[in-house]
Amino acid sequence: MTPLDNFYLQQVEPVKGCLLALKEIILRQDKNVTNTWKYGMPFFCYKGKMFCYIWYHKIHKQPYIALVEGRRFDEPFLLQEKRARMKIMLLDPAKDLPVEVIDAVLQKAINFYKTGEIKIEQRLEKTLPAVTKVSLGVDC
Repeated sequence: MTPLDNFYLQQVEPVKGCLLALKEIILRQDKNVTNTWKYGMPFFCYKGKMFCYIWYHKIHKQPYIALVEGRRFDEPFLLQEKRARMKIMLLDPAKDLPVEVIDAVLQKAINFYKTGEIKIEQRLEKTLPAVTKVSLGVDC
């Protein structure tokens, strides 16, 4: 079992259900969104660029979505706390998730990448020169 799978399985209800629902909501936003394990947390990337993660707030005792580019958002329900770059959206696991609000925030975050406001570096694969056979007098 991967650390990512283990993260979701070790949670207790109702937090577990909330985090699993958030995972599905985030992944359905775009075919280029992937879930990965980074820095000991479940991160979500858009075309390989981290754009959000989900976690549990120990003080508020609630799960949350953290937006990596949170400073670009001015929605009053997003909390910055002591973070320089990120903002979070706290969610009450005992209530229905505000899916429309979550969708809107996630689409706004993804659109920063789609529109080029945030650049996505294209990784160039290193190509090795073609290997040529050198005749050593031995047939292979």
